[in-house]
Amino acid sequence: MTQMTMTFDAVDEAAPGPKWAARWSRSWPAYEAWFIARGGDAGPSRTECRAALHRHMPELVPTYDRLVELAGGSDRAARFLSGWCPPAYLGGCSIAAVADGSDVRLVRNYDLSPDLNEGLLLRTEWTGRAVMGMVEFLWGLSDGINDAGLAVALAYGGRQKVGEGFGIATILRYVLETCDTVDQALAALRRIPSHMAYNLVLADADGNTASVEVAPGGGITVMPQPIATNHQGATAVAVRPDFTRTRKRHAHLAALRVPARKLNRHFLRKPLLQDRYRAGFGTLFTAEYDPQARALGLTITGQRWDQTLAAFHEGQRHVDYSRNERLTGASNAQPAPCHDVDWSQAGRIDWRRVAADYASGRGQAIHAYLPSRQPSCRSAA
Repeated sequence: MTQMTMTFDAVDEAAPGPKWAARWSRSWPAYEAWFIARGGDAGPSRTECRAALHRHMPELVPTYDRLVELAGGSDRAARFLSGWCPPAYLGGCSIAAVADGSDVRLVRNYDLSPDLNEGLLLRTEWTGRAVMGMVEFLWGLSDGINDAGLAVALAYGGRQKVGEGFGIATILRYVLETCDTVDQALAALRRIPSHMAYNLVLADADGNTASVEVAPGGGITVMPQPIATNHQGATAVAVRPDFTRTRKRHAHLAALRVPARKLNRHFLRKPLLQDRYRAGFGTLFTAEYDPQARALGLTITGQRWDQTLAAFHEGQRHVDYSRNERLTGASNAQPAPCHDVDWSQAGRIDWRRVAADYASGRGQAIHAYLPSRQPSCRSAA
């Protein structure tokens, strides 16, 4: 049964350390089970995975080595963290970017089951530059922005074909760690192979925007508009198109003619906003990136959570999507509780006890297991 609640955490850790290690301890058991069940053990060896990372994304190798060390150094963890030829995975999402001369915005809805998102907004300086974004696969990104003002977001491309390449979340991490502009990002995407079909939308601080279709095994197609949903090409067959309503959402985005500052509001209502959480397809969050301000506005069930790279605030939000399923996108939703969390202490948690509590129905929000400060979250409707 799909759970209807989630906890979102904002975590700031310049170099991989105890905060990331704590997150690994919490999330790895579920990821390991997924990796085994999907045939990950039959994939490339640890040596082959690291060699692929060194060949295609050498700048990430020192960070990768450190993460593997923090994860305990097992072969399975090392292969998982490389992102090379992972098991297949699917998703949803709508994305658009608008630049109108004085302003730039990239906005995305993340549409999936509440069971299948990490709920982690992470700010890092792993390669010497500041990056923040929503994490997938424990160090990859589904969307994010860097200190040069480059922003990028992904959407599943609607094709189940798998080729030799990296998981797209690892590729997005690389793009934001090494590129300053849309043109630089496109050059990187042309040479780094993805293991599945994905659609990406990009924007930078100079007002450049782009949308690309990434092919399984490598290669990209630059699209005429900076928009994306969950299919590729005008006639290509997509996975569950009627369920995801991908073409309806795409047509809506294609027809939008709005200033950059007003783009976000269109993602907070139908047909872009999705409310089928129990069916595994609801909008978990809307992310509005402002490349010029190096800022992110995260809207979760009607509540706005603003962050910038220069003034990032750790905190936590607890979300109940059952209300949003009844009152789709209601902007008058009551504020979710929030807490500042000292994640540097997270490594002390007995995560097996946390798992046992949840399994027995006695689970608490993670902040209850951590030394915490007084709440000081900031929000704007």
